[in-house]
Amino acid sequence: MPKFAYVALAPDGATSKGTHDAPTLAAARMALVQRQLRVTKIEPKKSVLQMELTPPRIKPAELMHLSRQLSAFLRAGIPILEAIRTIGEENASSAVRRVLEAVGEDLRQGLTLSAAVDKHPDDFPDWYRGILRSAELTGKLDTVLDQLSSYIERDVEARRKIKTALTYPSIVFVMALGTIVVLSVFVLPKFEDFFSSLDAELPLATRMLLGATRFLGSWWWLIVAVLAVLALGAFVASRTTGGRHLLHRIQLRIPVVGEAIRYSKIERFTRLLASMVHAGVALPTALGVATSSLKNLVFERRLAGARDAMLRGEGLAQPIAATGLFPGIASQMLRVGEDTGTLDTQLEVAAGYYERELDYKVAKVTSIIEPVVIIVMGGVVGFVAVALVSAMYGIFRTASL
Repeated sequence: MPKFAYVALAPDGATSKGTHDAPTLAAARMALVQRQLRVTKIEPKKSVLQMELTPPRIKPAELMHLSRQLSAFLRAGIPILEAIRTIGEENASSAVRRVLEAVGEDLRQGLTLSAAVDKHPDDFPDWYRGILRSAELTGKLDTVLDQLSSYIERDVEARRKIKTALTYPSIVFVMALGTIVVLSVFVLPKFEDFFSSLDAELPLATRMLLGATRFLGSWWWLIVAVLAVLALGAFVASRTTGGRHLLHRIQLRIPVVGEAIRYSKIERFTRLLASMVHAGVALPTALGVATSSLKNLVFERRLAGARDAMLRGEGLAQPIAATGLFPGIASQMLRVGEDTGTLDTQLEVAAGYYERELDYKVAKVTSIIEPVVIIVMGGVVGFVAVALVSAMYGIFRTASL
């Protein structure tokens, strides 16, 4: 049975600490109350074997289902504390159960839902918590939760499309790399011994192939060391602000791929900004949260300048266009939204447009990567075949003479 560590006040005012066995946290709390203890803190106690260095986090798909379920419960008139308890008990995810148990405990202590959720920044993104706070103020919690679930669903679907599109090229690349390694390490050294025993003049292609094989066989450790240093350098650089900014700039400048990355950021920004504006979040706050969600310093720095310009009274469309990151059609939609008072609607339209554009860009990247990988793999294997066949042909021709 689970153990719960607690800190409580006894009737005489003394502090009491200990553990209590109970099936759930609520049951443990009730048992302590029956012992006339006023609980100030209670949490699950894990054994050494159960402890985790990093507890599991709520995944985007789980957050989508959680938001949709909570919206349905609230719309049906079920109290939020009862909804949290029911969803947590029936959920298969340990991360969801852990977080909802803590949220339910905070709600019983008198905290609001947004305040309870704010204690779990690793499980609930900044933008999610910001929209939740605004929803509580406007009294539209059930509606906003449903909108959040729809947004997360579209985001999850977009990520799934990208992963699916890159799966085949990744498999082909790994197979090509494996083929090169097998040929270089196991097959070609046998042929080299055979050719050396014949003491024959080998064609240029064969000599190049054997030279490359000898180099890989003798200096493989140097190649691994160089790759490890490069990987370590990239990792260290990614931990600094300047290094991350450089890496993000390089990402956006990669031919074809960079354009797909840029469109994915634009789609996410417009979709999230639309959701927050529709939920009643103040535009400067919404713009800041939507910007921070992009996880790209190039976008973040330029959009921070756009936010400052907006606060100076320059509007939103013109500063966004001045960043140079958004196509002209995006700034036009924003200008129409500002002029007509339908900014959230225009942002939603823009998000839908760039979602379709992102699908096209991803398909384009895939259509380019697949033949490139196949051509490279075919070229390597073909070169090896030509080198070996030409050598064998030369040897047989010499022997026949």
